Amino acid sequence: MKHNEASRRTFLKKAAVLSTVAGSFPSILTARADSGNTIAHRQASANERVNLACIGCGNQGAEIIEAFNKTGLANIVALCDVDLEAPHTARILEKYPQAKRFRDFRVMFDQMGNEIDAVCAGIPDFAHFPVAMLSLSLGKHIYVEKPMARTFYEAELMIQAAKRHNKVVTQVGNQGHSEANYFQFKAWKDAGIIKDVYAVTAHMNGDRRWHPYDPAIRKFPDAQPVPSTLDWDTWLMTSMYHDFSDKFHYGNWRGWYDFGMGALGDWGAHILDTIHEFLELGLPYEVEPLKLEGHNDYFFPKASTLLFRFPKRKKMPPVDITWYDGVKNIPAVPEGYGTLALDPNIPPVAGGKIQPSKLPPGKIIYSKELTFKGGSHGSTLSIIPEEKAKAMESKLPEVPQTTSNHYANFLLACQGREKTRSPFEINGVLSQVFSLGVMAQRLNTKILFDRTTKTITNNAFANAWLTQAPPRKGWEEYYKL
Repeated sequence: MKHNEASRRTFLKKAAVLSTVAGSFPSILTARADSGNTIAHRQASANERVNLACIGCGNQGAEIIEAFNKTGLANIVALCDVDLEAPHTARILEKYPQAKRFRDFRVMFDQMGNEIDAVCAGIPDFAHFPVAMLSLSLGKHIYVEKPMARTFYEAELMIQAAKRHNKVVTQVGNQGHSEANYFQFKAWKDAGIIKDVYAVTAHMNGDRRWHPYDPAIRKFPDAQPVPSTLDWDTWLMTSMYHDFSDKFHYGNWRGWYDFGMGALGDWGAHILDTIHEFLELGLPYEVEPLKLEGHNDYFFPKASTLLFRFPKRKKMPPVDITWYDGVKNIPAVPEGYGTLALDPNIPPVAGGKIQPSKLPPGKIIYSKELTFKGGSHGSTLSIIPEEKAKAMESKLPEVPQTTSNHYANFLLACQGREKTRSPFEINGVLSQVFSLGVMAQRLNTKILFDRTTKTITNNAFANAWLTQAPPRKGWEEYYKL
């Protein structure tokens, strides 16, 4: 029996013991369980716009909706948000008055599934899983923000579901995967400019929402009244129950282990994406926390240094990736590094800020012959030192121009005209790398990982925690789709 299937069965058995299956699943799930049939759905042709349902209408969700609309390839047919009447959703609701409105994505699919081709989800990390699994099971193309999933096991289920529903288009929102760095990295690797990489330093040293929190915390924040506009129970989705607190809501969820993936999941997806894909790193065999400043059981450290170790692949040597986050936790740079300008195209740190006087988010790539420096998102690489870069100019290959941005790439793929550059099968493994890093942070321990069986071999508790806590009552069905 394959490990992921064995883990899945074990997980569902535990879930059945801890919570009985609810009798009030949305009719769309009940219909699937009873008949095995998906909702009949329309498929957008290459000559018509994609009917897009948007889940998450404020903040980053609003930015995603606007970006999809600017492509000219989408009809915004539905808007769904658990805080539908809140001030931060007003702009989007006013701009698309023709779109049908919903608080609950399950009700949206129940009532208008036949009118939807694709779904975008600009919602918290932990909420991606149920939305993506239901969308895939119904044959709806799905775009989720990064990181793809919060837990190792949920990412595994999403990868496997995407493979089963291989006619459904998936995309993860690490937007730089459709920008200059993606095409440059691929061209330089194919031409042998990037080869024999043995070490990478990755860094994001902006301050974060959780940095002012007290690491001596002994309990979760006190309960506060739930805002009258907010459906808090649906906001929680599959995650364990927590009383409402403004320290969880909006972007604050990212700092808590029960909801987010910290700086690593947030910015690692933009800094390490091309390195991970084109160096074919897969999963690490070891993750070690080298520094955890302000470690506690509830929220992410104020600073972390994590070492990820990847084995030899084909003819490529082993690679060590060292991740640094925290305002003062800045890595050493090699001689001849120069400076790294703050790319104006990189968005600001949500809930914090980048200090231009420090090292902007980015990476240093060490190979046997060359050293490279680069920023985040779509920022391109440079060879260092400058004298070496000048000597290499004539050997550098021409880099193709992108045919579409990340949003257009998804919609064109929905029409059958392109393939997505960051589908679940590719990005999901990177998400699992981050989940192992988060586990090392949370447990403050080295993790030894068997890449073949996908098990942690040196810590039984950590191995069991790959699935994390069973879903809340009423949400178990999403792990069976």
